[in-house]
Amino acid sequence: MASVVELSYYPIKGCAGVSAREVLLTPAGPVHDRSFMVVSDEGVYRTQRRHPRLALIKPAISGDGEQLTLHAQHTEPLDLSVDAAGARRPVDLFGAAYQGIDQGELAAEWLSDVLRAHSRLVRVPPEHDRVTDGRTPGTSGYADSCALHVLSRSTLELLNRKLAERGAAPLPMNRFRPNIVIDGWDEPHTEDRAYGLRMGTAELGYAKLAIRCAVTMVEQETGEKSGPEPLRTLAGYRRAAEGGVAFGTKLSVLRPGRIRVGDHVAVTSWGESELRPSHRVADRRAVPAVRPAP
Repeated sequence: MASVVELSYYPIKGCAGVSAREVLLTPAGPVHDRSFMVVSDEGVYRTQRRHPRLALIKPAISGDGEQLTLHAQHTEPLDLSVDAAGARRPVDLFGAAYQGIDQGELAAEWLSDVLRAHSRLVRVPPEHDRVTDGRTPGTSGYADSCALHVLSRSTLELLNRKLAERGAAPLPMNRFRPNIVIDGWDEPHTEDRAYGLRMGTAELGYAKLAIRCAVTMVEQETGEKSGPEPLRTLAGYRRAAEGGVAFGTKLSVLRPGRIRVGDHVAVTSWGESELRPSHRVADRRAVPAVRPAP
């Protein structure tokens, strides 16, 4: 029986995640997920692709979203009162124009010191209106695309077996920064075919495969890039038709609700994997087929 075994949300895009036993899902994903973003002085987004030291920043946000604390090794923590009503400024997220509320000079100085690059912190404004793409459209804050990223343990276990065959070390789940981790699916990449899911009081819809980038080469504990794995190994069996490699899936929120660790995961509809047949999972071990949900 499949169940939720890990839950995480990421208050600041690109920074360390917060592990939780329970999350409230809004239409834009977990409350506070990617509701802040680090940008350049010009308002252009920063991610671990070019600034891997973002991984060293550990944010903590109060339940009401009014207080944000930033932590990093060898640096004094910074407590911020969140500005949710200040002047808007233009920000750039993958070339798309949005708005952000600047969180002030103290945050800018602290981030610039940790990242060793002039940076500022912005918050999603209340009127933020973003439509995400995929089979099931939705919305999100400053996430790369959709509201949720889902990964199963069996999917990571297969990758780690393939890495071991190359003499490479296994990777932890946090290297891939999922929101929801599912256990109980014996067949790797079952999430590719789970088009409708129900867990807790929430319902989710499949949007698209998660196309992976250089962030997967960043060690989340040290903020250092250490390629070429896992992209080299993934390219051998998970190459996507549109380019890049796929690992995990992106979902939209169909019905907001609460999800807890331990919740049963019910698949309400199955579909075909969008990965090219020649690059679907090929495991040497026999695994049982997943039966359609009743």
